[in-house]
Amino acid sequence: MQPIRICRRFLAVVFALQACVASVSCTATPNAPSDAKAAADTSRSPECTSLLGTPLYALPLSPKKLGERLELLLLAEAEFARAPALTATAEAAAIWVGRQLAYLGRYRDAIAFYTRSLSSSQFPSSYRLLRHRGHRYLTLRAFSLAEADLTTAWSLASSCADAIEADGLPTPGVPPRSTDHGNILYHLALAKYLGGDFSGAASTLSLALDCATNDDSRVSCAYWLYLSASRAGASASDSALATRALASVRTVAEGGMDVRENATYWNLCLVFKGVLDPSTLTAADGSLGIGVDKATLEYGLSMHDLLRGDTSAARARWKRVVTETDWPAFGHIAAEADLARARGS
Repeated sequence: MQPIRICRRFLAVVFALQACVASVSCTATPNAPSDAKAAADTSRSPECTSLLGTPLYALPLSPKKLGERLELLLLAEAEFARAPALTATAEAAAIWVGRQLAYLGRYRDAIAFYTRSLSSSQFPSSYRLLRHRGHRYLTLRAFSLAEADLTTAWSLASSCADAIEADGLPTPGVPPRSTDHGNILYHLALAKYLGGDFSGAASTLSLALDCATNDDSRVSCAYWLYLSASRAGASASDSALATRALASVRTVAEGGMDVRENATYWNLCLVFKGVLDPSTLTAADGSLGIGVDKATLEYGLSMHDLLRGDTSAARARWKRVVTETDWPAFGHIAAEADLARARGS
């Protein structure tokens, strides 16, 4: 396929117009509280409402990053328009349009695009499109819709050969590490966990751990499996799954692990194993941004507090997560969910 050529003069006009909006919406500092960042761009209606009743707006992007992502969206749309109908190329192009919309903070638009694609005659049963729409339903706190999509996706994908999934926001120098099966099960488990079905999440994460093909996938599954099984109850099966989760994580003394992207998940598992001091951990500015890593770290430490019986410390961390981190991060959503459950109890 020939590379897509987009008129640079047209792009320049688009970027200039978007930069005018961005100059208003990007006044927040990179480490500003997420409530401030969420409210910074009111040029669009809220993407969703938090589980605590706060309207959540697209996070601001710098003019440079905005321009880069707009160009990627235009390229993805052009590729989709050129792709032959009823082909894997067209399916992949549709996925990239939705992903680029999401990376611009346009999650509702991404879901609408995936819905149109799934409703068309081209992709009525694409488990890959369902996987990505389910992910974005999670972002918008629509856990039941996410679970429905991802359950259907797994029923379709489980009989197909697994395959590596391309990274949307790759870590430089690190090839894609996740797979179709692993991502479907991982996000399905998160839908259950965020909705409070810890037992169901644990069972699904056990399957996801079986699908893991590298240590990055193992530590992310092990982390959520340990939390899910530990919170599900005190049954023998739950205890066995929690034990299995931590047993799959090797300490440095045990030979270490080849973790290239999910170091925070690995470190938190080592905290749960009792071999790492939680006070030594700090958030890192990775490919997804420091706001995401801070949400992951602080939520994980809140679970360390909660599972040791210190509920007040856990709740204090949840409150910090929802005021200081990026609202699309899974750690942020989990903190919201726990706070909402605590308020309703």
